[in-house]
Amino acid sequence: MIPKISAYIETHRLLTSGKPVIVGFSGGGDSVTLLYILHQSGYKCIAAHCNFHLRADESDLDESFCRNFAAQYQIPFEKTDFDTASYASRQHLSIEMAARDLRYEWFETLRKKYDAQAIAVAHHRDDSNETILLNMIRGTGIRGLCGIRSRNGRIVRPLLCIGKNDINRFLAKQQLPFVTDSTNLSDEYTRNAIRLRLLPLMKEVNPSIDEAIARTAAHLADVENIYIHTIESARKKLLTKIEDDVFGISINELLCQTSPQTILYELLLPFGFTRHLSKDIFHSLSGESGKIFDAPHTVYQLVKDRTSLFIYKKPAQTTEIYQITENDTDLSYLPIRLSIQKIKVNNTIQIDKSRTTATFDYEKINFPLILRKWHTGDWFIPFGMKGRKKISDYFTEHKFNLLQKSKAWLLCSGNDILWIIGERADNRFRLENHTKNAFIIKFFPTNHCNQ
Repeated sequence: MIPKISAYIETHRLLTSGKPVIVGFSGGGDSVTLLYILHQSGYKCIAAHCNFHLRADESDLDESFCRNFAAQYQIPFEKTDFDTASYASRQHLSIEMAARDLRYEWFETLRKKYDAQAIAVAHHRDDSNETILLNMIRGTGIRGLCGIRSRNGRIVRPLLCIGKNDINRFLAKQQLPFVTDSTNLSDEYTRNAIRLRLLPLMKEVNPSIDEAIARTAAHLADVENIYIHTIESARKKLLTKIEDDVFGISINELLCQTSPQTILYELLLPFGFTRHLSKDIFHSLSGESGKIFDAPHTVYQLVKDRTSLFIYKKPAQTTEIYQITENDTDLSYLPIRLSIQKIKVNNTIQIDKSRTTATFDYEKINFPLILRKWHTGDWFIPFGMKGRKKISDYFTEHKFNLLQKSKAWLLCSGNDILWIIGERADNRFRLENHTKNAFIIKFFPTNHCNQ
């Protein structure tokens, strides 16, 4: 069996000679097999044992066994203690998940301490099959049906090429001692229920069910590679970065994709949107604009606009306004970048007519100026016009999407709006023939978007 595992390690490039390997060592038959084979194969192993203190004296006996086994083969030994039950209660986790989190966090600490190349754990083919069935029972995507991977970052699993029966035969042949975790003989936990109850029933139908599930997982792993390639191609095509922490998805282009609901889920997953929430978002695509969705436990929101979905960080809930005095020279305290300048008007003055610059008659302005977001009912007289226009109507006519509306800033003189910043100035404050002084305000967008 050692040549088979050595070939598996080499084929999957799990380990190399030289740097040490942290080996998760519980004292059970699987971890004894892993530690023994890696040690016999010439790898520099550090046996890492976790005492979770879940089985009273039995946990301490396991620790003693592991320490003595490592000493017998002159393998460096590390151990740690966890109050697993208390941790699980504080973090609202199952005992299984709490033990997993604590174990891998400590393993990574050891890896850094020893500058180890990897953390080797003793999952085997049967563990992978149980994982597949567990994920199937819970309801999973294609990733969950591919089983346990031979490598996950720094974690490697050299025993995935063999099953539990292979391990038992190896232990007997080599006369290797090991401890038995009494919880593994109970179906108290879901995984043990699969191992002790479900798999035996499946073997009555197909005695080679272990190999069959493993073959299916291998096929699905190839399918997953195709799936990931398709998703990444869709991500490059559909997900557009508009500015820092703001992304857009064209609804029409999304709906032209094969399985658009699945693609939408994958596009939204990195932002914290769940499968259930992405399903709700997909069903909203044909509805009215304006619906907002919050990703749970993250800072992101999504708004459905007329033609696009916009993902962005949730705006701070504030009614704060900012004042600009007549003599201000440092405007770095403002949430957007502005500069102001007062100049005398003469025949040579050149008026910058770009959207990022506004020029006003200085004598018409009342200080301090107010910088604020727009409110329902706000109105102004657009430059070059005589009649009032609501800010909301201006946004509609100029096809502002909901995200642009939320990011729009107004500069005001008293109760009057001087400028929709980066867009349109108010005609009442324009330069006249008799204007003596001009007040110039420049806006410096942080990206290619005006808002």
